[in-house]
Amino acid sequence: MSRNDRKPEAEGAQQPARLWSGRFAGTQDPFFVEFQSSARFDWRLILEDLEGSVAWAKALGRAGVLTTAEVGKLTEALEALSRELGEDATPAAETDEEDVHSFVEARLRERVGDLARKLHTGRSRNDQVATDLKLYVRTELAHLRHECEHLMQALLDLAERYAEAPIPGYTHLQRAQPITIGHHVLAYVEMIGRDFTRFVDAEQRLDTCPLGSGALAGTAFAIDREQLARDLDFAGGPTRNSLDAVSDRDHVCETAFACSMVLTHLSRLAEDWIFFASSEARFLQLTDAVCTGSSLMPQKKNPDGLELIRGKAGRVHGHLLGLLTTLKSQPLAYNKDLQEDKEALIDAVDTTLACLQVMHLIVRNASFDTERCAQEAGRGYLNATDLADLLVRKGVPFRTAHERVGAAVRAAMELGVELEQLPSDKRRELLPELDEDLARSLSVAAVLARRDVIGGTAPKRVRQEIQRWRKRVQP
Repeated sequence: MSRNDRKPEAEGAQQPARLWSGRFAGTQDPFFVEFQSSARFDWRLILEDLEGSVAWAKALGRAGVLTTAEVGKLTEALEALSRELGEDATPAAETDEEDVHSFVEARLRERVGDLARKLHTGRSRNDQVATDLKLYVRTELAHLRHECEHLMQALLDLAERYAEAPIPGYTHLQRAQPITIGHHVLAYVEMIGRDFTRFVDAEQRLDTCPLGSGALAGTAFAIDREQLARDLDFAGGPTRNSLDAVSDRDHVCETAFACSMVLTHLSRLAEDWIFFASSEARFLQLTDAVCTGSSLMPQKKNPDGLELIRGKAGRVHGHLLGLLTTLKSQPLAYNKDLQEDKEALIDAVDTTLACLQVMHLIVRNASFDTERCAQEAGRGYLNATDLADLLVRKGVPFRTAHERVGAAVRAAMELGVELEQLPSDKRRELLPELDEDLARSLSVAAVLARRDVIGGTAPKRVRQEIQRWRKRVQP
């Protein structure tokens, strides 16, 4: 909203009291208030803020700052708020407070009065938001891993369905060699599998607790930070440097990077399948459940889901670049610039989760035209490398075999036939060492079966890889 677009405040309207307002005698310009407020997006951290506040109340109790009764009263009120807002977070999303922390404190005051003003003792919004963010990222990383596994299961089912079905394989978008559809699909299982491990790695590195770091120098109260970390399930214990703890956003960038890689891989799959579903290729069909039509051309059936995933990759990539650029010139310790991390992170996570879910839906609604795929895998000299390999097995050096097969391809193109259909006189002229049945030796089935190595496209190996992945991916 621009300054000219905003609604004028009602005459005599009072701004909510700010957590820092004691230093200030005047009021803020309403447009500036709106500009610097983060409540419109950091409300997404509401449950994490309440979780951290419960742990902090208990820590203050152990430090002797709060009585047992005070800790109990605060904890009860905070947990009640968590239950209520877990069911309906609308009040947090629509608050006029400055940020999620102000919202929590204001609602807490409504329930426990001035006792709420004690909760922030020894705590800064700097270590508070750093903790909230880690708790939020940890939760979202679990969701992202789950959706990766969900998609991988769908891909494995598709790969198993077409484990032996041939399809042309491409390099440079030119037909290269036959592969199986299952092998093609497994390539994306490998990619999403690496994405899964990136989310695991990111969680391992964020697993330390910033709470108790204060604004930048550490808290002045006798907080047991080891116990505090245990209360919040940070296996790595407390952070070891307060300056770094409040300004560290590595986990935000790592999560955004992992999301960017997911979208890169989904975009590549989308690109492959958009081509496969085209009228020119006609390898793949998508059901009506995941396609749209044209407002003008009645015959059209568009793979819009795949195109949107391909487009959203750029959006998530942009968030990563924005985060890195925001951090690159940050002096220690906390700076307001860091408020920009949340919108980028939250949208990157939301977009990635949505794209994983939609791609899962698309995979479940995809089928291949195996007859056409097999027909096209047997056309266009995709068995040329195998013909060269047959010559090598007869003692011809590979480079020589490569040149001679190239000449055979030219001859076949001139005659309008495939390599295995070369007339006998041409075969004797160009391939005198070969006296075998080329129709059998150069068949698509034979070409596929020869790739019987780990990572190869032979149907036997494809099925083995499917079973290997089945054991790794949670059902």
